Amino acid sequence: MKLKNIFMAGAAAMMLASCNDYLDVDAPSAYTTEFVYGDSTEIERALNGVYAQALVNNLYGRYYQSTFQYNTDVDFGASSSNAHAHNTYSRYDCDDQGGEIYSFWTAAYSLIEYANKFINNAQNSSFYANGNTNVLQMIGEAKCLRAMAYHDLVVMWGDVPFTFTPTASLGSDFVIPIFDRQVIQDSLIADLKDASKYMKFSTEIDNGVERCSKDFAWAMIARIALTAGGYSLRPNTSDAKSYGTMERPSDYIKYYKIVKDYTDSVINSKTHNLGQSYQEVFVNECNYNVVNNDDVIFELPFAKDASGYTGYAQGPTYNAYESNTVGPWGACNGGTRVNAFYRFLFQENDKRREFVNGLWYYSYYTTSSGSLADTVYIRNDYSVHNNKWSKLWTDESNALGTDKTSNTGINYPYMRYADVLLMNAEAENEINGPTESAKKNLIAVRERAFSSDLDIYNFEASTKEDFQKTILRERMYEFAGENMRWRDLVRTNTISEELMYSFLRYYSAGMINAGSASGFEDAINEHDRFNNNLEEGYIDNLPERIYYHAYRLSDGEPSAVGLKAFGSQLYGCIVNSGEIEQKYPNQSLKSLRIYNAYKTAQQPMPALTIKIGGFKATSWNYADFYQWGDADSGTPKDQCKYSFYGFIRADDSGNIWIVRNGTLEPFSVIPSNISSLPVVRYILPYPNLAIQRSAGEYKNYYGY
Repeated sequence: MKLKNIFMAGAAAMMLASCNDYLDVDAPSAYTTEFVYGDSTEIERALNGVYAQALVNNLYGRYYQSTFQYNTDVDFGASSSNAHAHNTYSRYDCDDQGGEIYSFWTAAYSLIEYANKFINNAQNSSFYANGNTNVLQMIGEAKCLRAMAYHDLVVMWGDVPFTFTPTASLGSDFVIPIFDRQVIQDSLIADLKDASKYMKFSTEIDNGVERCSKDFAWAMIARIALTAGGYSLRPNTSDAKSYGTMERPSDYIKYYKIVKDYTDSVINSKTHNLGQSYQEVFVNECNYNVVNNDDVIFELPFAKDASGYTGYAQGPTYNAYESNTVGPWGACNGGTRVNAFYRFLFQENDKRREFVNGLWYYSYYTTSSGSLADTVYIRNDYSVHNNKWSKLWTDESNALGTDKTSNTGINYPYMRYADVLLMNAEAENEINGPTESAKKNLIAVRERAFSSDLDIYNFEASTKEDFQKTILRERMYEFAGENMRWRDLVRTNTISEELMYSFLRYYSAGMINAGSASGFEDAINEHDRFNNNLEEGYIDNLPERIYYHAYRLSDGEPSAVGLKAFGSQLYGCIVNSGEIEQKYPNQSLKSLRIYNAYKTAQQPMPALTIKIGGFKATSWNYADFYQWGDADSGTPKDQCKYSFYGFIRADDSGNIWIVRNGTLEPFSVIPSNISSLPVVRYILPYPNLAIQRSAGEYKNYYGY
């Protein structure tokens, strides 16, 4: 059952936020603090107001899912602009004038303020004094939501203003001081440790994983500790123009021990498992099915027609026409996508690859009778769709309607059991090396992704360093679109290296298409062979031309009859839904049967007859991929040059430049010592308005 009370809380939250004005006008004897926190039902409504602050679009409803999910080898948004902009966050190029920075910052601190008020008032209630278990649970939930907001602020901004005290108690002129991120993380960990003692498991509370629980509090402790023990960008306070340095605390190992202890607690509680298939986890969310004892530990509980961009921002584009679409789902933006090369970084036979990487989208056309009909097109762009979520995966009986766009009400998983297992493996490896216990938890994640033991156990774990790469790679496969990849690269201090190679993949493909070569192809192949356990040479065998048929699953599965060489052209291949059985979530819309979309080894094109519901189609549609070169200039197109603009970019003369402390340096060879690469300025600047209101207390570093 979907959680409903939270979505009645918007009005309640507004009421509590402007309580004094409301009392003056309407009901001086009602909804005082004493009344609200003297009644258990009203306390729960007040808590719903805290949840409501987390669900706004400026925070977890939209910006967390898309705006502040940065370009990597997994998540990607192409940019053709060769100029700095205030708000180009995904390409590591912004400034303190960006409106989205201020919106996210304000929304996060609004959530924190609501949580602080709730916790303070609830702890002063008679229920708390008497040890009421329901109120103790609710206080724990508010502390979890507060920890989420502070954690994400720390990851994105570094050292930030921090207090557990409601600002109304601090005075109107009080400026919340900025604390070192380590102090904040230690405080959050201690706070959640205490709160979790009095909380219930997700299987024991109403609405399950749509509420914060003991198991979520433990998992949140682990996530914060893993971040605290990892690398982060630290400012050079003596040089405001410096982008800073990547550092980790000298006592980092103590944080890995916390990660190990609290992920052990989640695992040993046996409240979660990976029983559903990978696809089912996300399709269930798209169908408003809340599963409390499987992968998801906490998912943000959005409401239909009220909140959330999940499934509108992701999945295939589905274009609207005069506020109508073919089918009952309404338009889908489909703009939050994954890297075009992401699908080539997967190991063979990984079922996640087929599900996540969406190579098609929808539009419409007018038939001869004047009605609209749906048409499916192949997506041969600089990025492909992230098919984890889509409104189109929603059963027609639950669909929003033809005139609806966002506010999908599709939940978004903030914490999953797969993350707990991989955090545990990483912490165990950091403390003791690649033990059998660490491998066991990695294997548990891979068992869901692969069908055969040969594939499940195909990973490198001979040394601590190799197993760390294996875990990081597994996280890359597992968490596309969950705002994880750039964070993982930061805390493992691999972000400069991986962004460099991500840029070079695009640049080299564009150069090849322009009729020459970048000279980096061998280095890219070697990197991906070593870091991603892939066959060497795959970039030379990318399937430029992909053949496909459109069909509806309800028409019956296509069947191939005979194979023969297609002239002299060879193409790498695997048939979508073929060797890896993948059931398309929407059986009423057309999908594409794709040949040669993935496999890196060259194979002949099949000239075949396919049968779909008795209809025979003897020819293939086709599209050309990676047409990213300008033959006239002999250089890649702008999207290949500028999508990582704030870290590495190229110009129209064929030069590559890497950014070090705001200065462009020529880049012609990959350094033998990767640690000599410049840092990536992923840290966001404090919003200009926040600096102004602090009367000079807040100051930006990192070259802003």
